[in-house]
Amino acid sequence: MITDAPQRVLDELTRALGPALVTDPAALAPLRADRSGHSSPAAPLALVEARSVEDVQATLRIANAHGVPVVPRGAGTGLAGGAIAGEDELVLSTLAMNRILEVDPVDEIAVVEPGILNGAFNDALAEHGLWFAPDPASRAISTVGGNIATNAGGLLCAKYGVTREAVLGLDVVLADGTLLRVGRRSLKGVTGLDLTGLFVGSEGTLGVIVGATVRVRPRVSGAIATIGAWFPDVHSAASACTAVGATRVRPAVLELMDAASLAAIAGYLGPQLEPKGAVYVLAQADGPAAASEADTIADALRASGGIVEATTDAAEGERLLAVRRSAHPAYAALGSTLIEDVCVPRSKLAAMFDAIGDIERRYGLTIPTLAHAGDGNLHPNFIFGEPGSVTTEVPEEIWRAADDLFRSALQLGGTLTGEHGVGILKKRWLADELGERQVDLQRDLRRVFDPRGILNPGKVF
Repeated sequence: MITDAPQRVLDELTRALGPALVTDPAALAPLRADRSGHSSPAAPLALVEARSVEDVQATLRIANAHGVPVVPRGAGTGLAGGAIAGEDELVLSTLAMNRILEVDPVDEIAVVEPGILNGAFNDALAEHGLWFAPDPASRAISTVGGNIATNAGGLLCAKYGVTREAVLGLDVVLADGTLLRVGRRSLKGVTGLDLTGLFVGSEGTLGVIVGATVRVRPRVSGAIATIGAWFPDVHSAASACTAVGATRVRPAVLELMDAASLAAIAGYLGPQLEPKGAVYVLAQADGPAAASEADTIADALRASGGIVEATTDAAEGERLLAVRRSAHPAYAALGSTLIEDVCVPRSKLAAMFDAIGDIERRYGLTIPTLAHAGDGNLHPNFIFGEPGSVTTEVPEEIWRAADDLFRSALQLGGTLTGEHGVGILKKRWLADELGERQVDLQRDLRRVFDPRGILNPGKVF
């Protein structure tokens, strides 16, 4: 907490930053929360709207000198509470640092500031025939810096990897204001320890990302084939997704919506959706071999009992994708939602759905679940409260059910989080997966980068 008078800290920041420092209560109030549905009891001390690396350095130098906690923040789209700020904390926003500094089509790299939105970045890359592969569902509203800080995933991960695979180098400001450049521009390089990989997914606890050199790819050529398949139950659908994996075809998208999800989506879409089964699987194949790969995927789904529809028509493909994209607004109509994120080996997908069904029955809950079935990443959504309600107070029974969920994932050889991160939401379970010794080592490592512990305190550890 602050060791000097808050007004003295604000005075120094004002002299250093001028209008970049915001203390208006109306601007500070939303920073108590992010998309996780959780919030802190009080608003932060101030907001710094950094527009340059120098703004970030000045903020951290002053904050470190006075022991002021700093919460790095991008667009606030995180789902684990990693960007929530509270009383006597500074929010350091990099949202205004949103330039694309370089695009090199020959080396297939780009250099960007952290505040560029994922969607806007890809729109600009399209002019060069390129794209940035990480594909979180929030791509239209989330920043590349936030994607890197959480090692974000998405629908395309099974084929194209999570954010870490696309990051070559980073510019990071450390807690004392020092600018550190790690990584490289070349696609390969093994000199020294991988500090770039260490910062990716560190959730603002080791430093503040102010620039990134990322790998970009040539845009996929050829048609995109979209396949939808209906199944009578989640077990047969999960087994079908495992069967797709056994074909050795790597779909760009392989998503599963369980019965509770599909019921919610049907209620939300109304006559637009005419279910042919209780559970839905959505797949896409891309690239020059899309047509033949789609045939292989469709055959595997049919052989597992699915009612299959396939298309290479873009508009029809969007209609099929709309089922998946409607999930979260459909859940919101049911009540407040705790959106969770576990990942298991693909062969254990059906077993994890069995475990979720058991938790539903024992606790009397509805837990509609989506899965990135191509990589075993599930998103169980715990529904509570009245339909249409929004509350950040998660009932204790929901946390007990979530505890069972995480333990089930770990027992199946999985992990607490496949792509959302730890934030404040999952820190209580961290030692269950990593063990106390590894958690202690990670805390020690954090102190090397941030001896005073000012960066995103209370998050992750």
